[in-house]
Formats: sequence, structure tokens, C-alpha cells
Amino acid sequence: MHYISTRGGMPPKRFSEILLGGLAPDGGLVVPDEYPRLSADDLNALAGLSYTDLAFAIISRFVDDIPPADLKALIDKTYTVEAFGNADITPVTRLEDDLFIQQLSNGPTLAFKDMAMQLLGNLFEYVLTRAGEQINIVGATSGDTGSAAEYAMRGKKGVNVFMLSPFGKMSAFQRAQMFSLQDENIFNISVKSMFDACQDMVKALNNDADFKRQYKIGAVNSINWGRIVAQVVYYFKGYFAVAEQVGEPVDFCVPSGNFGNICAAHVARQMGLPIRRLIVATNENDVLDEFFKTGGYHPRGLDLTYETSSPSMDISKASNLERFVFDLTGRDGAKLAALWHTVEKEKGFDLEAADFARLRDEFGFRSEKSTHADRIANIREVFSKYGVQVDPHTADGYHAAKAHREAGVKVVIMETALPAKFESTMVEALNQKPVPPAGLADLEQLPQRFDVMEADAEALKRYVAERVA
Repeated sequence: MHYISTRGGMPPKRFSEILLGGLAPDGGLVVPDEYPRLSADDLNALAGLSYTDLAFAIISRFVDDIPPADLKALIDKTYTVEAFGNADITPVTRLEDDLFIQQLSNGPTLAFKDMAMQLLGNLFEYVLTRAGEQINIVGATSGDTGSAAEYAMRGKKGVNVFMLSPFGKMSAFQRAQMFSLQDENIFNISVKSMFDACQDMVKALNNDADFKRQYKIGAVNSINWGRIVAQVVYYFKGYFAVAEQVGEPVDFCVPSGNFGNICAAHVARQMGLPIRRLIVATNENDVLDEFFKTGGYHPRGLDLTYETSSPSMDISKASNLERFVFDLTGRDGAKLAALWHTVEKEKGFDLEAADFARLRDEFGFRSEKSTHADRIANIREVFSKYGVQVDPHTADGYHAAKAHREAGVKVVIMETALPAKFESTMVEALNQKPVPPAGLADLEQLPQRFDVMEADAEALKRYVAERVA
């Protein structure tokens, strides 16, 4: 298995060579040179496996430069009952006939990001120790990636984490999860702007080849291919949990901001998992909904990026979309590079008619947006009909799933986070506080440690350089 850049300018590399990085040297994203394909017999063989055995069977198809015994040990170390609270790791809740929620938020930080980040932490430590190297991770978060990354990397040998977040834009619980960490290798930076500005600062560091090399800059945002690979696994697990027999078409509905989670679903589908529809759920920041309904991708500026009650999706530049468009346009690096050149010039692009048709017909994408009023109504509906509390992002998913359900086809909604992370919205919807898991009730009262910064990439470079010199 070799990896290439979506923009065609990187020679093929092995998994361990691309694991620690973010952007490819040419500014593109790393993708496999081809997707592993699974036959019907392969799928049947996978159907009854435990989560760890299934994870090894899937991930080992993408990772062939870590000895199998070592890879299996890292996976077994990651996905435990102690870490995720359930032997199934990602159990599926049935709401009614043909409608399900897959639980992805039982990890340490109560969000789906733990599913990939916990493995990434162990992979990073393994690869760095083997090579005798260190790395400085610089990332951006709209709410959940940051805490998941920090809890995965805290105390890891050879790793520092510099995490940018938008000042005042996360929930109080999300802030407390990150800012209460006192580990010496964790640095929280609160940026006086929106998430997209944080993401632009991270990209600026990655695009400065000299700085990146000198300070050994790495990435854990969803542009990191290792995260996508880890997320592919739970789509297989969810499919096998609901399909009555292998081969039955199943829909998956995924709340989406940066397009990382649903990109993993796309990869699973390309591998041969019988996914019929991939339903993208957005909030008022609906650049992805616009793309999948019109074929036009036009990222918005900070002035048109709205602060909503599903804050982890308050994103108007979906970094991972580049990976899907690369596949959609025939894996033509030059064509992809030309399209993204227009994106970087803040113009965006419109798909050719043939590619837009393939988006729906061949790749199975649908989309829907929702508003704050929709979220409140859907949180209430899920609780009153099924006795289940869902967070605002998962409520966006429920809204989109309802819009695209078809009789006789199972739909799995991918949970984003636990309601405890979004107390104010849950109280507005249900007039009761969500109960946080044991041990986290007093999280918001803990001392917090963070620095405040303007949206300035040069200031970020100085900050990193001063702390790793």
C-alpha cells in the first residue's frame, strides 16, 4: 500500500512516512493509491468479528509497514472496555424499524473523535519511539477534535500538542475538557476569531516547508489520513450490526462539518461495504449541503460563518472534501489542483454536469441542512418518542435522516457526542440538565490553563518556536 497526494505532486510513500503529517508537500491531502477491495466472501468473514479483530482486518489493509503483531497490539491497547465502556465499543441503538443510532461517544472525551484519536495517539508514540524522533502537533478544533487529541496525546513520549480553538465559541464543557488539562506537553491557544481562521493558521504553518521541517510539525486534524482509516472501521461494525444479511443496502447519515467522518464512510463504500446512500447533515453553515445539492463548492468567509447550537459543525471550509472530489473527478491530480486553486483564491468552483450526476448516482450522496429550531424540535422528538437524549449535532443527523428515509431501507445515524457537552441547548430543549458521566460532574470548576492569540499565523509560529526551542 502506497500513498499519494490528491494534487499529484508527491512521490508514493508508505503509511509510517505519512502518519505524522498533515498536508502533502504540494498542499494536497494524502490518499491511498488505490482502495483495498473486499469481496462478498471477505465481508461475510468480517461480519462476526469483535471490534478489535475487525479493526485489525480493516486497518492492516492500509498499513503494511508496521509488523502485524505490533499493529494488533496497538489496536488491542486502544479499544478496551475500560476506555469505551462497552465490549461492542460502538453499540447500535434501535429507535424503530429501520432507524438506528450508532453510539460513537463513549470514549474519554464523550465525542466520536475519540474513536480515531485514541488509536492515533498509540500509533504516534510507536512510530516516534521506533524512529527516535519527536513531533510538535499543531491543530485546530471547533469543539471536539481538540479534547480528543489532547486526551490521546497527553503524556505521550516525544509529542507536544498545540491546539487552536475559536475564542468563546465552544460550549463551557468543551472548554473545560481542554483547558483544565495541566500536562506539560499540552498547549491550548484561544484565537480571537472563528474556527476557519484557526484552520487557516494551521495550514499556513504546514505550507511553510522550512518551519515545518525545523520544528517537526505534525497534524491530528481530520486531514491526517490515520484518523480516516480508524474511522472506516465503525462503518463496517455498524453495517454488520443492522444488516440482516451481508449485501443488504444500508444508508448512513453523518453530521458533517469538515467532511472527515463521512469521508471515512465514502472509503468504506469504495472498499465494497454495501452502503446505499451517504446522507450529509449540516447546520446553518451549509456549504456542504449546497455542494451536494447544486455541485457548487463556494467556501464562505468568516463574516458568513455562523455561530450555532451545533458548534462543532460551524465550518465553512470543509478540508476533507478534497479527498472525495479527487475520487469524483477520476483521481486526476492536475484537475483537482486546478479546482482547489480556485478555492484558495476564495472563488470556489462548480462541478461539470457529468461529475455532479456521478456524485449522486455513482457515489450515493444526499444532503440536508437544519436550523436551531429544527435541532430543538428534534431533540424533543427523539426523547419523547424513544426515550433517548441526543446532542444537537446528532439531532442534525436525525433531521437529515428523516428527510431522506425510504421505506424498507435501514438508516444508521452516526452519533457525534454525548448531550452532557451541550448543557444549555439540552436545557432549552428538554428543560432538564443532561447527566454527565461519573467523574466529570465538576469538570467546569477545575482550574483552566490557556493562552489568547489574534488570528495571526506569524504569531503562532513564534509561540511554537519559543516553547520547543
